[in-house]
Amino acid sequence: MSLTDDQLERYQRHILLREIGGTGQRKLLEAKVLVVGAGGLGAPALMYLAAAGVGTIGVVDDDIVSLSNLQRQVIFSTDEVGAPKGEMAERRLSAINPDAKVTVHQVRMTEANAQDLIAPYDLVLDGCDNFETRFAVNAACLALGKPLVSAAIGEFDGQLAVFRPDRKTQPCYRCFVPEIPEGVANCTEQGVVGALAGVLGTWAALETVKELVGFGTSLTGNLVLFDGLSAVTRKVRLRRDPGCPACGG
Repeated sequence: MSLTDDQLERYQRHILLREIGGTGQRKLLEAKVLVVGAGGLGAPALMYLAAAGVGTIGVVDDDIVSLSNLQRQVIFSTDEVGAPKGEMAERRLSAINPDAKVTVHQVRMTEANAQDLIAPYDLVLDGCDNFETRFAVNAACLALGKPLVSAAIGEFDGQLAVFRPDRKTQPCYRCFVPEIPEGVANCTEQGVVGALAGVLGTWAALETVKELVGFGTSLTGNLVLFDGLSAVTRKVRLRRDPGCPACGG
């Protein structure tokens, strides 16, 4: 595909980068990314993916906008309280970049529907807030051979990882979290500083762009841990678990 004059201007800063250029920008325009959750992590990720020129963006979210969301879910505004998140996200993304075709899946992702939802897309960015959905996303990505960018936050801490669906050499999400941990509070229960969602959600968008275009060093097989209180970032290696309940055996 050839870039139009408007696209050459819109994406000029990308095209100037040797790692992206016109070829990489065309890859982004042809890419299909599914974002699970339009919450604290999904909100900034969605906006930056749309601004970057990702051609097809799916949004999975069955929730409505609440006043307590607005402290971190920057894709929404006060006058949208009570409206479906997916529809409001679509409106915002279309305003940011009409090149982005947005598909709203106003459902909750489960084991039963995960593969059907994920199948049309090239990559999944998971910003959900519960382990059941994370497990369902991981299993579907393994089954379909889709790469997964996974982010999570709580209080002042965040984490980010990229999982490639190679059962023989690469870890999956459940090599890292084999079973649902007990007693782990979510943001509703323990709180979260709003700007942390911006840091990790935007970082997840960056890793997604890297994976789609194919530049830089992939986070595959690694976990980034971010401590917002001390401004310390650590990267640790994740090992594949031969006994993993999802990819082992």
